[in-house]
Amino acid sequence: MFFESGSALLRTLIVGSLAYVALVLLLRFSGKRTLSKWNAFDLVVTVAFGSTLATALLSKDTTLVQGVLAFGLLVGLQWSITWLSVRSVTVERWVKAQPRLLLFQGQLQQEALQQERVTASELRAALRAQGITALEDVEAIVLETDGSFSVLKQRGSSSSALADVQGYPRAASDTC
Repeated sequence: MFFESGSALLRTLIVGSLAYVALVLLLRFSGKRTLSKWNAFDLVVTVAFGSTLATALLSKDTTLVQGVLAFGLLVGLQWSITWLSVRSVTVERWVKAQPRLLLFQGQLQQEALQQERVTASELRAALRAQGITALEDVEAIVLETDGSFSVLKQRGSSSSALADVQGYPRAASDTC
């Protein structure tokens, strides 16, 4: 129950160490985008990495080569999807959510807050984190694709940074 054999422990030690090194190397060589801030797609891939590592470590039926191949497959798929998403708007929309406008010119966007399940308290906390004390002093708060809040303090001559934000009222003068 607590101890099967020394060879099982040795296998776990060796396979675990080698699988860990292989995963780190694959992630390192796949580029920064593989480990960027998470969206839903990235979370799924990360959970799959963990599951694959656990299987390679603990299953006697899974060889080290199979585990490393599975890591390589996941990294390759992740790389391919991100490569495609920067070249295809359709793939990008499939993989990533669109940023959403939650506050605009000091006014809470109630429908957007409800749909995104964000409270006014969370927005005020985001403002305080930026050192801002009044909603009215803010041009916009955007819920980004990774779940973080972007706080835009003042409107300049253009709001072109908001061009791809769902809920942003586009004006003729705001072009990218």
